[in-house]
Amino acid sequence: MNLDKTIDHKALHDTFSTFGHILSCKIATDGSGQSKGYGFVQFENAESAQSAIDKLNGMLINDKQVYVGHFLQSFSEDDLKNTFGEYGTITSAVLMRDADGRSKCFGFVNFESPEDAAKAVEALNGKKVDDKEWYVGKAQKKSEREQELKGRFEQTVKETVDKYQGVNLYLKNLDDSISDEKLKEIFSEFGTITSYK
Repeated sequence: MNLDKTIDHKALHDTFSTFGHILSCKIATDGSGQSKGYGFVQFENAESAQSAIDKLNGMLINDKQVYVGHFLQSFSEDDLKNTFGEYGTITSAVLMRDADGRSKCFGFVNFESPEDAAKAVEALNGKKVDDKEWYVGKAQKKSEREQELKGRFEQTVKETVDKYQGVNLYLKNLDDSISDEKLKEIFSEFGTITSYK
């Protein structure tokens, strides 16, 4: 298969499962658990295996591969090649299809160089084509996606905390007769109150 050494079992399974039901899937490893650069995928039927061979033979899954999603069902592999070919030499372009042969509205484009892949992402991500906004990004393994999402989540939490820093008031030495409703009434003239207790 000539797999990139960073491809794990999950990435291999995810890549091939779109072609049919997989009975077994395995990356060949050496004594230390490192990938030997090839693996085995056994499909339930020969048609699925042949379809995977036809579509994925020669495909790269690394920094040279771009994931393209959210395009129209009518978009073809030729459209994919023509659109992305403007940004560099393409080694392969694959449109993912369901078991009935219908487009799943996403695919992968492999470039000869990582720089060309990066140019395509920069130029085409967020582009509106036939009222559909494309998502174009570097094809990532699940672990990379999870790490990126975790980083984004942590940044959002930090921004939210920073945004509301100093907008909470702490009141003390209040008379027991002052209720929550009375507090709200007193402070509402200064702006919108989001919570009080």
